Amino acid sequence: MIDTLLILLLIIGLELILGIDNVLVIAILVERLPETHRDKARILGLILAMFARIGMLWLVFLLSSLTQSIILNLSIRDIILILGGFFLIAKAVREIHHTVEFKEKQKGPGKKIFHNFYNIILQIVLLDIVFSIDSVITALGLTKKMWIIVIAVVFSFMGIMFYSKPLSQFIIKRPTIKILALAFLITIGVTLFLEGLHEEIPKAYIYIPMGFALMVELLQMRYEHNLGRKQKRLT
Repeated sequence: MIDTLLILLLIIGLELILGIDNVLVIAILVERLPETHRDKARILGLILAMFARIGMLWLVFLLSSLTQSIILNLSIRDIILILGGFFLIAKAVREIHHTVEFKEKQKGPGKKIFHNFYNIILQIVLLDIVFSIDSVITALGLTKKMWIIVIAVVFSFMGIMFYSKPLSQFIIKRPTIKILALAFLITIGVTLFLEGLHEEIPKAYIYIPMGFALMVELLQMRYEHNLGRKQKRLT
């Protein structure tokens, strides 16, 4: 019983840590929608992504050939990682361009908003499938009890749903943080692409520089905040 609980907590922690990538993607994607539609898109996207991850879990469990070569020494997993990496890089570069060049968000009739809404939901689900591959394979390596992994996925998505909105708002309100987050997504996209080509990159080489860059940016924000307060006192 204790072993089962420890495995459950370990998988939940793993899913929450890996879910940071999801939160960054969701924060960037939902910003393209009117503010009144963002919460609905975030919640619906996460719920569908959760069911998609559970479906991916069963698929990986049933298809042992997922990691076996099918073409050009590439497996189904490799192809998904390569395509997902390409898509993530293209999406992040496009969003950086829109942010830096002050491209206006698309506005239009209800049908246009409706189309963008479900297009963004689809992107959230597809990218979650890409992000979930390694975590699902890792979870299956820890235990073969499907019910434990399913419970862990549900609890982790509840946690992601809890902190995705405040983190999204924090990113959206600060353009420099948004650009930094998009740069992180480019790095993650490149990593996914290389992993699909069987070029393993230690995660520490990615997340340590990311953490350092984020710390520098937070210090810069703190400096600007204190400078503004000092100037107000002088005036």
